[in-house]
Amino acid sequence: MSERGASGRTERVVVLALDGVYPFELGIPSRIFGAADGHYQVLTCSVDGRPVRSNTDFTIGVQHGPEILATADTVVVASMATAYIPTELSPELAAALALIRPDARIVSICTAAFVLAAAGLLDGRRATTHWQVTEAFRRMYPRVDVDPDVLFVDDGRVLTSAGAASGVDVCLHIVRIDHGSELANAVARRCVVPPFRDGGQAQYIEQPVPESGPASTAATRAWALEHLGEPLTLSDLARHARMSRRTFARRFGDEVGLSPGRWLIQQRVARARHLLESTDLPVDQIAAQVGFATGASLRQHLHAAIGVSPQAYRRTFQAATVR
Repeated sequence: MSERGASGRTERVVVLALDGVYPFELGIPSRIFGAADGHYQVLTCSVDGRPVRSNTDFTIGVQHGPEILATADTVVVASMATAYIPTELSPELAAALALIRPDARIVSICTAAFVLAAAGLLDGRRATTHWQVTEAFRRMYPRVDVDPDVLFVDDGRVLTSAGAASGVDVCLHIVRIDHGSELANAVARRCVVPPFRDGGQAQYIEQPVPESGPASTAATRAWALEHLGEPLTLSDLARHARMSRRTFARRFGDEVGLSPGRWLIQQRVARARHLLESTDLPVDQIAAQVGFATGASLRQHLHAAIGVSPQAYRRTFQAATVR
């Protein structure tokens, strides 16, 4: 568990609103963190304390100027319309970002990744942004390792999220890191959003509509979730869906944005995380229950997904639950 979660104090989250801000994304931190039983205080500022233009036909007044950034434990930069994406930082914005404490956590929602990149905060880091602007981002910031297929990237002190509602995902992730899954799941229920979303943003990328034919793969996905402990193969999935392997794999990719194999790994990791949080089962037993051949395989896949071992993950989230 992070020191923030262990301290028992209220964490201050400061949201930075820039011209062209999307009102929906601007409201996400307040909505998610505000539902976390008083663990967070959310304040909103602009670079000069004045109202900011939204991407629609109204301006948004804020209560604070940039000086509030110096008091933040977490800073969230809300996304802005593409016409407002800065190619370089204005003196005012650079001065505002310079006020952020070195130990503060920094989060971008959607296109705000361009702001963090322009400030040099993403150099050498893995990051993400909205899939529609990924290529432009790569051209502008070649030193950033851009992953266009995920909903968010947690790179320690700096977190980046993909388009729009991915801001919900990353904020829930932060609640989960700080205070455990029980509170994060409660926040998700209060906000009527899923605590986890399957797959990445690849499933939302514009692409041709799949050719007409048999029903979708949804029923087979539901069946697979009930049989995760079994050694499922592409042939098993295709047989259940009554499709050829090739047709099933193509249709699955069209609907989910992932290959069947990668999707199965994600589901097995998610199930393993739940068991690590909620039970004291040995790692090898959890691996068997979720369909990994060995505990070593579970360790490998969990580390690849979230960068920690099962033991470290269990210590973090079970400690957060009983705190």
